[in-house]
Amino acid sequence: MTERLDHVARIQQAWTRERPDLDVSPQGVIGRLHRLAGHLTEELRVVYRRYGLGEGEFDVLAALRRAGDPFERAPGELAAFTMVTTGAMTKRIDRLERDGLVTRRPSMSDGRGRVIALTKAGRDLIDQAFTDHMRNERRLLNLLTPDDAARLESLLTNWLACFETPLQTEPPNLPQSRIP
Repeated sequence: MTERLDHVARIQQAWTRERPDLDVSPQGVIGRLHRLAGHLTEELRVVYRRYGLGEGEFDVLAALRRAGDPFERAPGELAAFTMVTTGAMTKRIDRLERDGLVTRRPSMSDGRGRVIALTKAGRDLIDQAFTDHMRNERRLLNLLTPDDAARLESLLTNWLACFETPLQTEPPNLPQSRIP
């Protein structure tokens, strides 16, 4: 009986044949994680599209919603929390503002700065989209047993900690940005 090889195993097999002097075992983990990330991203985008959002717009709305009342942040904070450039953030905010999901206003603490806030329509949309998003993530995670999912979360948490420091968390929304 022939074992059915996945894409990564076939690549490893070819490299082992061509470069027997190299240890290609890291591809077994890294290659599969990379491919899995692509599959998961596509599965997640299905929900974003259902709400007329791209991944970036979803991220902005989610970052504003997580900020808590009054659901606003400076554009630089949004860029940092979503790991995009300020130029890319401007494009996302422009689209969301055009669609009536966010507003811009001058910052109360910095006359040159701006503050981006969720509108009621934006909050309603992200609340619905996030609920659907969590349902979708649960569906994807349910492809694993609960024990496997818990072990995987632990492993990924430990590995990610090698790249990120615990201080890289979102600071609380600052109250001075509120409109009186």
